[in-house]
Amino acid sequence: MPVGTTLYFCSLAAQPAGEAVRQWGTLGYPRRALRLHETATILTARHGGTVPADVDALLALPGIGPYTAAAVASFAFGQRHAVLDTNVRRVLARLVAGRARPAPALSAAERRLAESLLPAEPAVAARWSVAVMELGALVCSAASPDCAACPVAGGCAWLAAGYPEEPAAGRRSQRYDGTNRQCRGRLLAVLRGSAAPAARSDFDAVWADRAQLDRALDGLVADGLVHPRPDGRYALPGPTRQHEARASA
Repeated sequence: MPVGTTLYFCSLAAQPAGEAVRQWGTLGYPRRALRLHETATILTARHGGTVPADVDALLALPGIGPYTAAAVASFAFGQRHAVLDTNVRRVLARLVAGRARPAPALSAAERRLAESLLPAEPAVAARWSVAVMELGALVCSAASPDCAACPVAGGCAWLAAGYPEEPAAGRRSQRYDGTNRQCRGRLLAVLRGSAAPAARSDFDAVWADRAQLDRALDGLVADGLVHPRPDGRYALPGPTRQHEARASA
């Protein structure tokens, strides 16, 4: 793992959790910033600031699921693991099963199939996973696959069957304007934009619906993204227990 990565995690762990939320900006799903900070703190305390290569150790970190653990172990450490993102799943569904798209949920059978297709040599398997991911992103795309440019078109079950289509699962488009998610984003933007805590009037200035504002603010507090202060103002999360322990040592 590069030295720069170690320095990054150690530097992040040394900052209050709120600074991770501030730097996360408008990337969306701000709770991930808290998980990233928590992970940096654990890596610094238990692993010397380095990312472990073992999948089980990766899965023990906050916010790390099977896909991320497999991707890190494969792409950073050259190990043999099935890395199943949306693009890879689509390629395998078309190539092997002859289906236009994979099932909504990843099944154990699908994972076994992916693992059976991996090359035996770990380093080659890692490169293979990258190649299949890129194939799905650039050639075997969801809307307009370029089968003429596909290097495995000759063995594609979906192409051989004449591109059978399946009814897409109905998904209603979700509006954003006026939602609780937008309200939460506005409130966090107030806190990210200033080093000082915010008063309730600061939030009132960016969101007119008081009842919705109350719900959104309560949700942010419950998620640990906003901390109420004794003086009635609000702030981004402060130092964690680990930071407080280091400061008092």
